[in-house]
Amino acid sequence: MAGIPLYFVDLQDDLDDFGFEDYGPDCDSMRITAFLDIPGQDNLAPLARLEKYAFSDNIFNRQIIARGLLDVFRDFSHNDEDYLTVMAIVVRLSEDTEPTVRTELMEQIPPIAIFLQESRPNFPSAFSEYLMPIVVRYLTDPNNQVRKASQESLVILLEQGLVAQNDVENKVCPILLDLSAPESDDEYKVEAVNIICKMASMVNKSTVECLLLPRFCELCGDGKLFQVRKVCAANFGDICNAVGQEATEKSLIPKFFELCSDSVWGMRKACAECFMAVSYTTSPEIRRSKLSPLFISLISDPCRWVRQAAFQSLGPFISTFANPSSAGLYIREDGTLSIRPSSPHPAGNHMNAMLRSSETPVENKSESMTEGPSASCTSCSENSASREESSATRINSEIDLTRLSQSDNVGACVAKDIKGCQVGNCRSMDSRAQSAEDVFNTFLYWRPPLPDISQDLELLQCKTEMLEESCLASAALCNNCVASSEIKKVLRSLQEHMDDPDVQAQVQVLSAALRAAHLDSGYEVKQDEEVNSNDQEEASPLDPDHSTGNESPLSLSPTQGETVDPSSPTIKKNMDVEELLNGTDRALEIEDNDTPFEEDKSKLQDIIPQPLLDQYLSMTDPARAQTVDNEIAKHCAYSLPGVALTLGRQNWHCLKDTYETLASDVQWKVRRTLAFSIHELAVILGDQLTAADLVPIFNGFLKDLDEVRIGVLKHLYDFLKLLHADKRREYLYQLQEFVVTDNSRNWRFRYELAEQLILILELYNPNDVYDYLRHIALTLCSDKVSEVRWISFRLVVAILQKFYANNANSLGLNFINELIVRFRHCSKWVGRQAFAFICQAVVDEECMPVNHFVEHLLPSLLSLASDPVPNVRVLLAKALRQTLLEKVYFRSVGNPHLEAVEETVLVLQADRDQDVAFFATIKPKHHTMHITSLEKQN
Repeated sequence: MAGIPLYFVDLQDDLDDFGFEDYGPDCDSMRITAFLDIPGQDNLAPLARLEKYAFSDNIFNRQIIARGLLDVFRDFSHNDEDYLTVMAIVVRLSEDTEPTVRTELMEQIPPIAIFLQESRPNFPSAFSEYLMPIVVRYLTDPNNQVRKASQESLVILLEQGLVAQNDVENKVCPILLDLSAPESDDEYKVEAVNIICKMASMVNKSTVECLLLPRFCELCGDGKLFQVRKVCAANFGDICNAVGQEATEKSLIPKFFELCSDSVWGMRKACAECFMAVSYTTSPEIRRSKLSPLFISLISDPCRWVRQAAFQSLGPFISTFANPSSAGLYIREDGTLSIRPSSPHPAGNHMNAMLRSSETPVENKSESMTEGPSASCTSCSENSASREESSATRINSEIDLTRLSQSDNVGACVAKDIKGCQVGNCRSMDSRAQSAEDVFNTFLYWRPPLPDISQDLELLQCKTEMLEESCLASAALCNNCVASSEIKKVLRSLQEHMDDPDVQAQVQVLSAALRAAHLDSGYEVKQDEEVNSNDQEEASPLDPDHSTGNESPLSLSPTQGETVDPSSPTIKKNMDVEELLNGTDRALEIEDNDTPFEEDKSKLQDIIPQPLLDQYLSMTDPARAQTVDNEIAKHCAYSLPGVALTLGRQNWHCLKDTYETLASDVQWKVRRTLAFSIHELAVILGDQLTAADLVPIFNGFLKDLDEVRIGVLKHLYDFLKLLHADKRREYLYQLQEFVVTDNSRNWRFRYELAEQLILILELYNPNDVYDYLRHIALTLCSDKVSEVRWISFRLVVAILQKFYANNANSLGLNFINELIVRFRHCSKWVGRQAFAFICQAVVDEECMPVNHFVEHLLPSLLSLASDPVPNVRVLLAKALRQTLLEKVYFRSVGNPHLEAVEETVLVLQADRDQDVAFFATIKPKHHTMHITSLEKQN
């Protein structure tokens, strides 16, 4: 005992004498402060000894006290006086001059707070008075390690709800606001904004909105430190989620626009990565009208890393437009997608007529189909205006990248004129009633909205209104021409730098924008030709070059879904920039005239802004892999189910070609991604579209590499159950192909096959199971890997259960006879052991009538008692003792088969092998105890 005081002064060599050899931060087997209970030469009470060593001159002593504070509180928290004394010691210890002591103390505060909350009724007041000030004070500690410890502790306390609301508002928030003030030190400011972003989701909404949101908005525009802005950009989505939609749209969206146009590419990249979270907290109107054009600007960013992040976030951003109920689907609590029960729909709904053969009726997604004629007109006009505004915004953003400020006015003029035209048309049409046939007219729904014409026959007879509309269209066309001239200037300036891949990407986007301007002009001309077919002389003012536009502009103009992608198949891909500049009209004439308008409209939809869909579809372009990301196709494949859910099955035609392109991609990782999600896509599309478009791709995956096939195999049951019975039956012939793998060592593949077959049994009738699946099961039962064999035995039992549950007793009997021949009389002991296991599982699962079992399987099972291999007899002993004799049938008095089973058990109990005798003797309820005694004997 004499060494105790010496140990706490200098002598660490005495640690082993007092059980401190395992001393460390993770030591749970002993109390670090156990020395307080040992009476030493000082003859002090435990609390006095605690105070002595807490303020010792030896740093090591103070460190031990700080690290063992939790044990100290456990010992002294029962007495109020001792409890307050310990609290006072902690407060004094927090003022220690040694940073390591302060760090140790801060690391112990969260567990101390949790303990005190559970054991002390006055915890809130004591914690607020003694411990919380320490946490707050350490946020400004000069030592970096101490500050980090306090930041981590504060986050833990907030997560656990241990900090009172009053302390958050009056102690935590003020210090964070001081640290993040403009005049604050740079290092402190970065740390403070990190804490603000982390705690935003842990405190109530009003606190964040009133106290933290103004400072966060201020920090987003910090012009001194880009690190501060980067932290704000990276956590922008969390802040939006914390304050809600109203505050997001009012205060945060303007700041988000600033960050997305920041001069530092890291900020723009961070914004692209959190774009989905920001979009999730905004209204559909803001999402469509403001965020969509902003995202398009990020996709066309000069920096490759920004474009890469934007394309990776494109699919998730599109998914924020989703409404699963409109596709006849809903998301369960476990996150899986399921088909909503069918519900009646209006008889005049054209979409139901198109998809009435689908598995589930599709609810109409378009607002125009639920709000009457007026809503229909408004929706069509607004959607058209939105697409035109997006096109103008795209032009503006590209010209701005080359710092041509005058293009902003051009784009604004284009958008203003077009939108004005739409509003004028809408008002004129809203003033008249329309029939239900007009609302659901296929021409209105499937064709691009017509911005310059009306369905009303009276408008055709009113020459005055026609002239007014012609003038508006003429002004819009003129503005398009001005925008085209600006784009041509930019393209000419970029020609000198065509060797740069980033410049090449910009040229492609600008070229698409130039085509969009020309094609929009040609498209409007064609619409006015249709309206004024009886008065060609009045139509001529719409286009000064009308005499050269007789080459069917309607067939020449691709839809807006094709204007963004420069690699559109309807325009010659090898067209260089010079040709585009010198003769855009001539280039457009090279377009394939054989392509009908029905194909041009195949990419049209009204669920999401068309430019977003165009950019998503362009992710399969090989040029994207060179200028953006080598794995861009994989990101496209990963998010495709979400995009498909957003668009709904009625717009599957927009994604069909892209899906087929991804399915034939040369990278197996892309095909593997699709294979893992094809069953979810089948739920979204329904049985008709699945059979037509997914089944051929599914068949291709079945013959692909094992890395791709495993994706199909893991969800084989989920996919097959969605098919019609006749289509599902075709796969019976192909299931055998899964047994063969590229690498025979890939045993997990065969294991997965056996698991899926157990589920698939319910999809087929007993005859099909016997003819096809039985052979696969027996093959897997002979696998070289034991794990595959054991799961295959379960499959065999499931097959027997299938036969007898469907009254196919003859098939069950034939299968039993085959099992006896193949396994009971197998020359290898593994086969005979498998037979014993199968019989045990049959009895345990009760998958067949008992009289059938005792008649056909029991005699062969009992005959294994004379097997020469002890491993076979061990499993027989387990089957008889732990399973058969536990069943009521075999325990009943007078059972003629009980005597035979008991005789076999007696023989096994006298077996020369110790393990066989052991398992034949023990009772199931004493199983564990006897295994322990057997291990002791060995």
